[in-house]
Amino acid sequence: MERIGAVLIDIDGVLTVSWEPLPGAVEAVRRLRAADIPLVLVTNTTSRTRAGIAERLVGAGFPVGPDDIRGEDVVGPDDILTAPAVTAAYLRKHHPEARCLLINSGDVRNDLSGVTLVEEEDDEGAVPDVVVLGGAGAAFTYTALNRAFRHLQQGAGLVAMHRNLYWRTSGGLTLDTGAFLEGLERAAGTEAAVTGKPAGAFFAAALAHLGASPSEALMVGDDIESDVLAAQRHGITGVLVKTGKYLPETHAAADTAPDHVLDSFADVPALVERLGG
Repeated sequence: MERIGAVLIDIDGVLTVSWEPLPGAVEAVRRLRAADIPLVLVTNTTSRTRAGIAERLVGAGFPVGPDDIRGEDVVGPDDILTAPAVTAAYLRKHHPEARCLLINSGDVRNDLSGVTLVEEEDDEGAVPDVVVLGGAGAAFTYTALNRAFRHLQQGAGLVAMHRNLYWRTSGGLTLDTGAFLEGLERAAGTEAAVTGKPAGAFFAAALAHLGASPSEALMVGDDIESDVLAAQRHGITGVLVKTGKYLPETHAAADTAPDHVLDSFADVPALVERLGG
């Protein structure tokens, strides 16, 4: 492995839980920025735009902003890579001019530039060309999912921003899109194109943004499959933190061991220094 020259960081469960900073996370980000380590925040969050995420992180005390407004190095909104932003790029490339039905809990339309969103069937009864699933929540009603199922039966494509089964909030573990997506795929006899983590294109986009090779990058996450082992399959060094959605049983049951396991993100700067960053 080359010396560490870049760090990819998940947000939910790694830096924050319900947007409240985890102990030591703010200072750890500051230490990495002070050491001139290029950072990109990579998240499957679908409830907020990149600008909205940056605003929440600023409010939580993280060095994030459009410029050096506090006299310190900051991570800008452009350094936040989200599943909706990657999904927009995928749809523009693979489904140009498609009419897309979005089922998502949260308004991320500003990050879906170049994508034509429709509500349901148009006046002539034409079904959407693509059903796009974002993050689970109040929008994932029986009615909405059943309509999606019927559109898929009539030939619509299926794109999912991620297939995470759950995430951690201040109220505990909460079901996410993957818990519904698998049933929808099986019922409709189709398979979704997944654009967020663990898709290889997602990690490739993050590395391209940083100008880094896989061998010189770390991926820090709390999801052993979608964050850590997926990154390792693409040549990135994986770091699993025991916060957020981390569960000892999923760690023990994993087919492959993470490259590194840390108690929290607060330990990442020391690891980077030890690895020659």
